[in-house]
Parts: sequence; C-alpha cells; structure tokens
Amino acid sequence: MSQAEATRPESIDQDRRRDDKKPKSRRPANTAFRQQRLKAWQPILTPKSVLPLFFIVGIVFAPIGGVLLWASSLVQEISIDYSDCSRLAPLDHDAPVPTYSATFKSKIQGVPTWQRSIDNSTDATTCTLRFYIPDDLPAPVFMYYRLTNFYQNHRRYVQSLDLNQLKGDAVSYGTLKGGTCDPLAVNETSSKPIYPCGLIANSMFNDSIGNPQYHSPEGSANGNPDPYNMTKTGIAWQSDKELIKTTKYTPEEVSPPPNWGWALDNGSYTKTMRELQDNEDFLVWMRTAGLPSFSKLSRRNDNESMSAGLYSLAIVDYFNVTEYSGTKSILISTRTALGGKNPFMGIAYVVVGGVCVLLGALFTVAHLVRPRKLGDHTYLTWDSNQPSTGTATGRDDRFGNGP
Repeated sequence: MSQAEATRPESIDQDRRRDDKKPKSRRPANTAFRQQRLKAWQPILTPKSVLPLFFIVGIVFAPIGGVLLWASSLVQEISIDYSDCSRLAPLDHDAPVPTYSATFKSKIQGVPTWQRSIDNSTDATTCTLRFYIPDDLPAPVFMYYRLTNFYQNHRRYVQSLDLNQLKGDAVSYGTLKGGTCDPLAVNETSSKPIYPCGLIANSMFNDSIGNPQYHSPEGSANGNPDPYNMTKTGIAWQSDKELIKTTKYTPEEVSPPPNWGWALDNGSYTKTMRELQDNEDFLVWMRTAGLPSFSKLSRRNDNESMSAGLYSLAIVDYFNVTEYSGTKSILISTRTALGGKNPFMGIAYVVVGGVCVLLGALFTVAHLVRPRKLGDHTYLTWDSNQPSTGTATGRDDRFGNGP
C-alpha cells in the first residue's frame, strides 16, 4: 500500500468533520413572531365609522366633566396665606390678610385678619388668624398646609433618605457617610449618624398649628372660645405607616437633623427617641409631592361638623419660606364622594368632549358638501400617468440622459 493510499481515509474523515460544521448564521428563527408573519387586522377608516366616534366620545365625556365640575363646586373651603405674618402682621391689633380665597354656599362676612405676638423666652412668633365661616361644614373637615415653589420632586431631594434606617436598622456612621443622605448623613462634630438622615427629613414642615377656636356666630370675639378639636391620627397612609419601623438606635448613638433642634432639648436626643412610625406629620411629609405647589393634610375631624361663625387659629411660625421665594397657606376644607376641590379633571373632560363634538360637526359638513369616493385611484400620486419629476423639470435622469 502506498503512502497516499494510507493517508486517504484520514483526509476523508477531516472533510466529513468540516462538512458537519454548519456555518453560523444571524438569521432569526423561522417563526411567525420572529419573521413578522403574525396575523393582523387594520380597520378601514371611513366617514361612516369615524364620524360617529367623535360624537360618541363627546356625548360621553362632556356629561362626565359636568358631574366632576358639579362635585368640585360642592366643596366648601377657605385658604389663608400667612407667609408674611411674622413680618407684616401688627403686634397690637388685627389687620386684614392680603391674600386669601374662600368658597362657600353663602357670602363670607368680612375679610380674614391676622395679628402676631412674640415669645420673649424663645423669640418664636405666633400668628393668630381670624376668619368667618358663613355655613356649617359637614364632617369630615380637613385642615391642610399648602406650600408653593417647593420642589419636592427634585432628583437629589427625592433620593435623600436611607430606607434601611427608616425600617429600623441601626445603620452605622461609615455606611451612611458618602451615601444617598449626603450632605445630611452624619454629624461631623459629634461623629454620630443623623436620624432620620437626608434632605427630606431635615426640611420637614415644622409650623405648630393649633386647633381652631370657635367664637360667637355673630362674629364677636368676646368671651371664651370653644375649641374645635381636630386630630393628627389618620392623616397618613397606612402603607407609609407599615414602611417605617421602630429604630434600633439608642438616643446616645445618633444626632437629630439640624432643622429639628427647635423641638428638642439642647438640639439633641436626650432620654427618649422620637418614634417616627407614630409621627404622622413626618409620614405625610416623607411622601414627596410631584409638583412644586402642593397641599398636605395636617389635621382632621371625622365626627363633628364645623359650625358657622367666627374662628381664630394660632400658628407658631417656624418654617421659613422666604429663603426659596415660596408661600405657605392654611386650608380648611370639606370633601365629596369624588374628593376635594379640584376642577381640573372636570374642565379637561368638558374640553375634550366639546372638541370631539366640534370636529365631528366640521367633518360631517365637509363630507356632505364635498364627499370623497372611497378607493378613488386619482388621489394616488404613484398611480398616475404623469411624467417623472426629472423629465418634467428638465433634469437628467438616473442614467445621465437629458430630455
């Protein structure tokens, strides 16, 4: 046997192995989905199918918008802006409030007034608002504080918290430092973690709002007023209550946020920690708002109606809004089955319904005046016998030949 004959079987085996290796392909699998062969249905838009849709949408949306507007108009509320009370309100007498709004069934008597007083021991300013409610407000009655130009939706602001810390974990100094809570993660002076850390907790609304005091229905402030008791219980969402747990920190291990010093002894935790899961004001504040102007629930009364008459409301002014050119207001309001006063949805539904009816009417008139034949090939530019663009304009065609 020659050497060529001896090596021939090996070469045949190599050729077979080479043939067994299929060339790689990037072609997708031959399926209906991968090859875009799925069954589809596309409606044919005709005047008989499109025009009724405009009228149907208009007939449905407009009444819904009317109901929403009607429900919003049933809400009774009064809003008083007290942003400049500590600067403009007189010390010895009442003065009219520059900015307020009121929506009641009856006409409001007079203008809300304000007066301020200063506590010499703490230098805290107390703003006393007096306002008249012309109609009984049925329970439940809600009290909100409203802020403007406060961007809780800023990316860094929203991220400035530590979820593990809020869940009760005793997060260490080193873990917090350089994390999402910076620059309010740790206290460099005491070398302690800040609890609760972050910008959201530090900027918490801290005006101390009392209960409204009811005076005589005639509007006289003489005599001892009766308090209209409102509670903070139930102002926070149940889901927020379940998120925050009892902390494992001890008072000696942590420092409070810098802006919380006004409510603590010597600006630090002493014997007991503030249980955040029971502080519903804190829970409400930690649910950040999506717009720069927002209202947050502060108090509520679910059982007693608020009688018509003169009321006074004392607010200790701590929260500074002039630093960011914002405003703050107090809002007392009722609600309906559809919520509080917000005409936006009603207006939106009415506008959409009106536009659809208007477009439907215009298209109907156009169809009746100048009807268009369905499937008319004269409207197809690619199916006409006109000369090509290059020939019609005198330009050379793609092969370089002139007209």
